[in-house]
Amino acid sequence: MSFNSNFNVELPVFKDNEINIASVGAISGGIVSNTKIINDAIDMLFKKGGGRVIIPSGIYLTGPIKLLSGINLHIEKGAVLLFSKNKEEYPLIRADYEGQPRIRTVSPISAYDAENIAITGGGVVDGGGHRWRPVKEFKVTKRQWERLLKENDSVIESKEGGIWLPTKSAYDGYKAGEPDINDDDALEKAAPYYDYYRPVLVNFVRCNKVLIDEVTLMNSPAWNVHPLFCTNVTISNAKIKNPEYAQNGDGLDLESCRYVHIHDVTFDVGDDAICMKSGKNAIARKVPVPTEDVYIHDCTVFKGHGGFVVGSEMSRGIRNVMCENLTFVGTDTGIRFKSAIGRGGKVENITLKDINMTDITGEAVIFTMGYVLNTMDKDDEEELSKIAPEDIPEFCDITIKNVKCTSAKTSVKIEGLKVMPIHDITIEDSDIVADNSYEFKYAENINVINSRI
Repeated sequence: MSFNSNFNVELPVFKDNEINIASVGAISGGIVSNTKIINDAIDMLFKKGGGRVIIPSGIYLTGPIKLLSGINLHIEKGAVLLFSKNKEEYPLIRADYEGQPRIRTVSPISAYDAENIAITGGGVVDGGGHRWRPVKEFKVTKRQWERLLKENDSVIESKEGGIWLPTKSAYDGYKAGEPDINDDDALEKAAPYYDYYRPVLVNFVRCNKVLIDEVTLMNSPAWNVHPLFCTNVTISNAKIKNPEYAQNGDGLDLESCRYVHIHDVTFDVGDDAICMKSGKNAIARKVPVPTEDVYIHDCTVFKGHGGFVVGSEMSRGIRNVMCENLTFVGTDTGIRFKSAIGRGGKVENITLKDINMTDITGEAVIFTMGYVLNTMDKDDEEELSKIAPEDIPEFCDITIKNVKCTSAKTSVKIEGLKVMPIHDITIEDSDIVADNSYEFKYAENINVINSRI
């Protein structure tokens, strides 16, 4: 199979109206909240058919912002949009997170069923994520950990060491666990622990003609950018940042979207950087919307669990993706495909070429069906026979070409399932230098052509 590039990603179009928030009473300095002023400006322009809401140079404190159709949130160079955190402005809602319906608070920036929306300019969006995120002890230095303990002693012990929570309510929520999302009283039961349900920074759902251009998006409470069921998405010339220790600090999680163009973006994050998703498990497969027709090029990833990642939420399928001219420096893994029994879904027709990697701490390339720890013996014929066919994920028809990796722990690791081997993978014209050679298990038709692994 080959990449089908016979599609155009449509850019949003905006009317020539604008409101500078400073002209309608916004106060810079990062102390006075401008939530109402910004949202009122969006509403006024929406009623006029759309336009630009300008955030001028300065630091503007705000709560959640909801974009409406026709709105370009233009954050000028020198401007910082700084998000607050308080219970009054962040109500709990039923949302989608990690591939399934979940309770979350509203996102700092969101849009639902909107068309022609954008976040542009040369400014900075700071999600205030350090006020929301837990911190795992093993991910930070001793001095950083001691500093956190001076703030509060809300620490939960785990097998990996302590997990620090930023507030008592988040700590209590961690201990209580999430109520059943289908419970009519779920939001009421979760309400005392609102900041346990930390949001993604930018959440666009069922939107068409979306643009994120030139801005810096950073310090997200959970994931940074999460388009869900969107079409015609462009992310360009942007910087997406999180601390290396940021829990669930993904860069981009593109979920069940079609017609996507991502280019000239720099990622430096605390989890997966460029990640393709499409829902998790049987509940996701009820809505058959794959991620497809995606073109990614000329991006750089510094820290991150993976440079380019597929899964593990891929139950609706992912197909027709082209990545080229990417650079990964110091990521945990380079190219990462991950799933598990129960997910189902098919990942196919993916091409990655002209990829440069260095200082990869784990695998340069990994395909694994063992992402989720599972007590099932994947070699046990009797147990495997009980698995419904639709619960078995599949990776196939994937081409990796002209990959250069100067250093990694392991070159290529492929671990499929006995019931469904990973198959039809081509590695061509590549040179991968690693401490350990390749590891293949339950892999069929793996073609290594003109390559040194």
